[in-house]
Amino acid sequence: MVSLSSHFRSTNYYLNRNNNSHHNHNFRIKHYVSCSVQPTQTNIKVVINGASKEIGRAAVEAVTKARGMELAGAVDICHVGEDIGQVCGMEEPLEIPIINDLTMVLGSISQSKGAGVVVDFTDPSSVYDNVKQVTAFGMRSVVHVPRMQLDTVAALSAFCDKATMGVLVAPTLSIGSILLQQAAISASFHYRNVEIVESKANANDWIGGEQDLPSVDANQIAKNLSNLGQIYNREDASTDVLARGQVLGDGIRVHSLVLPGLPSSTTVHFSAPGEIYSIKHDITNVQCLMPGLLLAIRKVVRLKNLVYGLEKFL
Repeated sequence: MVSLSSHFRSTNYYLNRNNNSHHNHNFRIKHYVSCSVQPTQTNIKVVINGASKEIGRAAVEAVTKARGMELAGAVDICHVGEDIGQVCGMEEPLEIPIINDLTMVLGSISQSKGAGVVVDFTDPSSVYDNVKQVTAFGMRSVVHVPRMQLDTVAALSAFCDKATMGVLVAPTLSIGSILLQQAAISASFHYRNVEIVESKANANDWIGGEQDLPSVDANQIAKNLSNLGQIYNREDASTDVLARGQVLGDGIRVHSLVLPGLPSSTTVHFSAPGEIYSIKHDITNVQCLMPGLLLAIRKVVRLKNLVYGLEKFL
């Protein structure tokens, strides 16, 4: 698709009929038109896999409103055949039915021009096969599936290298959560005592329920800090008192609160003699993940390999 833009300019030519006169001139005005051809950007076509989930419905609305994107398909095993706009409670239907066959959706849009991205909100057991299907149709993937195993990520990375196709695996889409992690890393160079306190209103808000506590965010923070090669909380590193919390990584203790009415919150407490430094991040609803999701969609279309973590683009 191209657009034509025209620029009009005029040039004055002066003809002197009387060579001996400096004041008698006839003016002839000649106009010319220059046209330049400029390419216009084609919208990124986005498919939401897991569209009827809470985060999937929020993603549908975000993509629909986002500049430079268009919703091209909705995949889920629930509400099959229903219009995704109506499932999301939008004012008008989007005339896009929910389909439970990813391959069918990919085949219907694979011949269209422009980049295509599939956002995967499914589960760890199906991510690898989903990405392979998406790649076979020449499209990229944004994967937000907590609790993915590292061997699955490694297998996907090897596959993407061979296919020269981009995939962005984002354990978190919350920009605030990423900033919290980065601030915690900076603070860890100055403090040797650290504990994480997190809260949720419902244990099921964490993928898999209570057995998956601590949360993905707490695990990631503990992993980041442990990778720095420091040992934390040496004073009581050997204690096995359950009330002191679960130990992750190099001595980092995590306390997970689950009480109705509590916000989804993560706080990292650092301490040194005479001071306490606390970093806190609260999530009130799923809308906070949408800026990160849109950023991921825009970035993945330029990738030719797998990138782990949205923080690589902040």
